Amino acid sequence: MSNLKKLLVLLLALAMFAAACGGSDTEATDNGDEETEASDGDDEEATEDDEEAMEDDEEAMEDDDGGEEASGDVLTDVGVDDEFIRIGGLVDQTGIFAGLTVPIADGSEAYFDWLNANGGVAGRQIDHIILDTAYDVPTHQQHYDTFSSEGEDGVAFIGTSTGSPHTASIREDLIDDGLGAIPLSWNSSWSDPASGNIFEWGTNYCVEAMNGVSYLAEQNDAATVAILSFPGDYGEDGALGAKAAAEALGLEVVYDGQGQVIPGADSTAVITGLVESEADIVWATTNSGLLAELMGGAAASGFDAQWGGNGPSFSPLLLPTEVGPLLDTNYTHFSPYASLGSNDSPGMTEVLEIMRAERPDAQFLSVYVISWIQGEIVRQGMEAAAANGDMTRAGIVEALQGIEIDMQGVMPNLNFAGEPNDQVIRSSFVFDVTIDTYNADATVLDDEGEGLTLVDDAYMSDVARDWDYAPCFGI
Repeated sequence: MSNLKKLLVLLLALAMFAAACGGSDTEATDNGDEETEASDGDDEEATEDDEEAMEDDEEAMEDDDGGEEASGDVLTDVGVDDEFIRIGGLVDQTGIFAGLTVPIADGSEAYFDWLNANGGVAGRQIDHIILDTAYDVPTHQQHYDTFSSEGEDGVAFIGTSTGSPHTASIREDLIDDGLGAIPLSWNSSWSDPASGNIFEWGTNYCVEAMNGVSYLAEQNDAATVAILSFPGDYGEDGALGAKAAAEALGLEVVYDGQGQVIPGADSTAVITGLVESEADIVWATTNSGLLAELMGGAAASGFDAQWGGNGPSFSPLLLPTEVGPLLDTNYTHFSPYASLGSNDSPGMTEVLEIMRAERPDAQFLSVYVISWIQGEIVRQGMEAAAANGDMTRAGIVEALQGIEIDMQGVMPNLNFAGEPNDQVIRSSFVFDVTIDTYNADATVLDDEGEGLTLVDDAYMSDVARDWDYAPCFGI
């Protein structure tokens, strides 16, 4: 029992004792028996009322001792107090996607530094903690256990969870712990109600591939398609979307490389099959290194097709390499969000303002838009939770599930309520790769430099529009 609780019980006991003593001082008179009986009855009622009050206070104290407490007028539990909100980041800082995720994490740091300098959220500063998962599922789980604890290492929310199998590995734990997370992953499973505490954003891999294959087919009057992908939740989610588009459009899949592109393995057989297919268009769901290897290897054998791929397949850092000119003439980039500086929306203006203020020497990279998007989900969710008077972990999840997230023109707005078919974003940003606009020395202080030119900011194929949601490659 806490000292405060003991003191309360003692004070109530003393009050009861004083009331009892006061009632016993009544002198006997001719009608003294009646007065004594009335006094005894009143005292008994007062005693019962005091005991009930004491029980109510004890219950309230027990609730406080159980983890939830009032922080001002707001209920809190783990990771939130009067001064700070702890946000966790499960980030690949040394694994195969580190080239993408390290700058995203730095952009997130910049976002929260800027937010803190401008008053924070609900009168509190954001304490952003990043742990390196190395793109390894067991390590991801280990660091999740740290963040989900109820001690001083626990967080109120996970602002980044890198990777599809990694995030899937904590999906049930998130629900059990009442904790929310934003995936740095676009697998189509995240819209499934079973992933209720995972707050996806942007066009998933499957829909993006539907849009990509449809766009390439339209632009190139294509009759045949080759599909190349990593095995598993990322690669095959995109590959299955590409196949759905091919079937709907009547395209012949002349090379089916679903799951055949293996990181670290010899790609000769894949390149040979691709060249022999003579496909009109190619859809790739890989990383940028293997995209360059496949495109370059096929082109060296005389293969000439138009290529496209899921967002993580391309990196502007390929443009100064030998494959740069081929990307310029033969590759179209698809993305769930606007590239850095590609529009003049309020959101993009703020992205540039933040990066220029906090990281003026940072290279001109669109991944900082991802940092802003994830930061805005955190900010708007926390503000909604504070307005609801409940900044517990469960309260934050509930708040996010009840609001629309305003993306201010950087991408379509987000709504986590309702049925999956209502939530799924079905449009894609389409970019032409333009090597003459690439500048390796460009920083966020410049107006361009990434080698991308916006072609369409809301391309939606009939295939994607008509798709009845179900996870393509479920995890």
